[in-house]
Amino acid sequence: MERFSYEINGYNRCEVNKFVDNVIAQTEEFATKYKNQQKKIESLSRELEHYRKMESSLKDAVMRAEDTSNHIKKMARDEADIIITDAKHNASRIVNESLLKAEKIEMKCEYIENNMKIFKRKLKLIMEQQMAVVEEIEVLELDNKQ
Repeated sequence: MERFSYEINGYNRCEVNKFVDNVIAQTEEFATKYKNQQKKIESLSRELEHYRKMESSLKDAVMRAEDTSNHIKKMARDEADIIITDAKHNASRIVNESLLKAEKIEMKCEYIENNMKIFKRKLKLIMEQQMAVVEEIEVLELDNKQ
């Protein structure tokens, strides 16, 4: 605390005035600092609110992205299931068609084998008949020579 010197009518006016001027200057300085601090607080509050809104928007965007991702995954799984089911049906159809074709080919092979056996028997019979004719010719030629 500051002490003032005494004069006839009380304290020294110059010292008191100087002290009061000093107090006024400090008070004005505090008031200015207070106003600046208030402005800074308001600015930071607005900035904080802006960042909170951005955070909220980002959270919403992330949630929508996750939902979209999950939806796309589900659609992909569903499509994969459909493709697999179609592939199984196609595979079954192809196998069945192949079995039918194989059965037809097998039947043709059996038919050809049977025809081949018949052909061989007939050829053998014809050859035996021709051999008999050849032998008959030999016998006839022998008889004629005698």
